[in-house]
Amino acid sequence: MLPAWLPSGPVLEATEAPSVSALHGELLRQWGSSEVWRLSYGLRSVIVKRGTDGQADEAAAYARFVVPLDLPAPRLIHGHRDGAAGVLVLADVGRLTLEQEPSAAGFLEAASLLARIRGTAVSGSSEFPAELVKELGARIGRIGFELDPLAEALAGLHRDAPVRVVHGDFVPKNLVTDGSRWTAVDWPLAYLAPHLSDLYMLVRDAVALGHDRGPIVAQYVEAAGADSFLVDRQVLVGGGCFCLRALDFVVSEGLRTIPGSEDWIDPLLAELEGIVKQLS
Repeated sequence: MLPAWLPSGPVLEATEAPSVSALHGELLRQWGSSEVWRLSYGLRSVIVKRGTDGQADEAAAYARFVVPLDLPAPRLIHGHRDGAAGVLVLADVGRLTLEQEPSAAGFLEAASLLARIRGTAVSGSSEFPAELVKELGARIGRIGFELDPLAEALAGLHRDAPVRVVHGDFVPKNLVTDGSRWTAVDWPLAYLAPHLSDLYMLVRDAVALGHDRGPIVAQYVEAAGADSFLVDRQVLVGGGCFCLRALDFVVSEGLRTIPGSEDWIDPLLAELEGIVKQLS
């Protein structure tokens, strides 16, 4: 059964299917705030997404960042708002994710992909200023340690590193390949900042799967032509920013939309505390 919210006109035009009933539907992902389908007719396929809450404004991220900066993301075919939800039709950029095949080579390719994203100059101010550290900490309300070292380190990055696009969810499930090139998908959380939470998330997942951190960071440094000492600082600060955003999401949205997300809080708090200690 295909979803009732399917934007049939754009899908039929893109796939050249004669009718909705002729489409083959494959549910790829379903969370409390998002639903993703692959719809195909013969050899033609598209990805259709519906998002609510924090996932509802991906079209805005395309308009702000992806399209004008020509970032490596699926081509936007159609987008509209349906009440509180955002619906997108996107080009299908591949059937294999880094989550499905988490090879060492794949993580290196992902590091190079991130270097391309971060190498794209952008106008605009940071959307994660140092003051936001304390604001998020107060909103989360469960942090029993001082966040000053993180706020100070983030302020330093604003002096030493350029503001660039942060994907916001640069994890294996959102890195897709068609066998020849890699693409980053799922852009609704994108924003501007000087830290490297994206690289932190990539390395975090790689290490959890048994890969070494060093080659992945080195690949990013080489591909980006960056200073390794600055990158290490950007990654560490980015890790703290990732933990704060993740905790804020769980407290404000996840507890309501994702069963079991309460269990994420204590590990994230411990991870954040460890990062803050390294910055002290």
